Amino acid sequence: MNRDTITLVVLLLVIVASGSDIYMDLKQGVSMMHLIEETIVLTLAGLLLSWFSLSYKRQKRQIQELSQELLEARNQALPTNAALLEARHRLADLMAVQFEAWELSPSEKEVGMLLLKGLSLKEIALLRGTAEKTIRQQASAIYKKAGVVGRHGFAAWFIEDFL
Repeated sequence: MNRDTITLVVLLLVIVASGSDIYMDLKQGVSMMHLIEETIVLTLAGLLLSWFSLSYKRQKRQIQELSQELLEARNQALPTNAALLEARHRLADLMAVQFEAWELSPSEKEVGMLLLKGLSLKEIALLRGTAEKTIRQQASAIYKKAGVVGRHGFAAWFIEDFL
């Protein structure tokens, strides 16, 4: 169970418990101040639950949009020029061989490909369903294994000889 799920479950429990407590307190005739305090807790928990729900929907929509963009990019017509196609295949082969030489993990290979395609760390995290911090750590590991300083150096490693 991830942190967000735990947070949502706790908020739901707070809402149910507060609502039940308010109901019981009304039957027993407790002080108005106590009822106000309970109502504030219930309201805050409800607002937080609403905020988490909206954030979840927004994140889900972003993932769908990015997935669609990636699918569209994959489905773009490949160049018909034979020399250009050959160069693309050779570059892909070079990248695969170099990723193996650098001993990148399967996750790092995927992140490396997405970095080279120009996706941001946030976009990669959304696509892979991981935290942006995780992608940042994987990118740092990739750069370290490649012996480059950052994203630009990583991309330049592959295209430097073409320029």
